[in-house]
Amino acid sequence: MTGLVSFEAWAELAGDSPTSRTEWAAVVAAWSEPHRRYHDLAHLAAVLGLVGQLGSGDLAAVRLAAWYHDVVYDPERTDNEDVSAQRARAGLRGLVPDELLAEVERLVLLTAGHDAAADDENGAVLCDADLAVLAGPPEAYAAYASAVREEYGHLSDEEFTTGRIAVLEHLLALPTLYRTAAAQPWTPTARANMSAELVLLRRRAGSS
Repeated sequence: MTGLVSFEAWAELAGDSPTSRTEWAAVVAAWSEPHRRYHDLAHLAAVLGLVGQLGSGDLAAVRLAAWYHDVVYDPERTDNEDVSAQRARAGLRGLVPDELLAEVERLVLLTAGHDAAADDENGAVLCDADLAVLAGPPEAYAAYASAVREEYGHLSDEEFTTGRIAVLEHLLALPTLYRTAAAQPWTPTARANMSAELVLLRRRAGSS
């Protein structure tokens, strides 16, 4: 495996040891689970690729948090971020300093609401990278939304529509969607994409 999700990229953060190699393989296997349609290795690579473009701060912590932010992704759970943070703590213990581990855990938990504080540079970078998909071209956004629907295939259309509306309303209500200077220009496109999806979902909900 090459590129941003390679062991070489991982080892720059967590070192090269038998324990580190085992953990990397386990993390990659988790991101490769067959039920994932959007929250997969391609999403992980996209987030990792954006981290360095969006800001400074403690990028080692942000990159490690990116590796773990959706390492547990079960659409039938409501605590994926909590369990992912626990997974990070268990997997990285002994591989990185305790201070770094605590920051990784904090950042993973932050992705539950994507509402980083104004002075949280690390949080801003991770959240902006994670939400970059919202600002894609319309066809890319539509593909993302469709992939998310596939991940929630266990839900009826009515159940999914209700949940998806709540997610979009939360994101649209954030005082600041993107916090890094590099990502702030994405805001109008992202809001337009989400608003358009919301109109369709509300129309669907009203006709059901």
